[in-house]
Amino acid sequence: MSLTSADLSILLVEPSTMQLKLIMRHLQQAGISNIEGVSSAEAALAQMAIYPPDLVITAMYLPEMSAAELIAKARTQQADQEMAFMLISSETGHDALEPIRQAGVMAILPKPFNHDDLQRAIRATLDVIDPEELDLQSYDVSELKVLIVDDSYTSRNHISRVLGSMGIVQIDTAENGRQAVELLAAGSYDLMVTDLNMPEMDGQELVEYVRTDIGDVVMPILMATTENNEARLNHVQQAGVSAIMDKPFEPQSIREMLYRVLDS
Repeated sequence: MSLTSADLSILLVEPSTMQLKLIMRHLQQAGISNIEGVSSAEAALAQMAIYPPDLVITAMYLPEMSAAELIAKARTQQADQEMAFMLISSETGHDALEPIRQAGVMAILPKPFNHDDLQRAIRATLDVIDPEELDLQSYDVSELKVLIVDDSYTSRNHISRVLGSMGIVQIDTAENGRQAVELLAAGSYDLMVTDLNMPEMDGQELVEYVRTDIGDVVMPILMATTENNEARLNHVQQAGVSAIMDKPFEPQSIREMLYRVLDS
């Protein structure tokens, strides 16, 4: 039987008592009753060590550290646990949000947030915890070979986890375009998922290398990025990328994208 939102355990990290109660009320309205609320990062880490939750929902700024630092510490502390993370914050600055996006959060919700957005983020969490395997007509999912290229370790892990939850098991990773080129020279792949902004060789240069230098116009290339410069994204599309998705992305979005690029 599939999991529902009522089965989720959630740890809510929010310094403001008023905001803590408000978000808890929204979660309860979404059918979630197993919620633990704490006001600091240290309390959150202590709680995770005892009872690892399915989902951690955190504010951006905590008394001892930022949300990005909390996520990094939590993943180090609970390396054997597959916890998902979500941010709720009034922060809109690109530089402030970039580490959170790269950390592989399930969603970033504004304050005040829309209840529908919360429901969608909860469904995305369920998609990872209790996934449905891809059912492709053109491929045996277990035989798909995928290359993930991203200079963020946490982002690589997050994308690997999402794809793995769909039944994709043959996954190689590279930290930048240069490493990806070496892997492409050593073997072939059915799909590549790449970041845009990377050192050594960025995502656009990598796409151009695959499409022009190698001459591979068949392999689907998905780009997951936080880039919002329309002119730059247009250049990426012209280079031959198959599809572009924003970070953070919902598992259902990448699932639909995979059906489109692999079964077209």
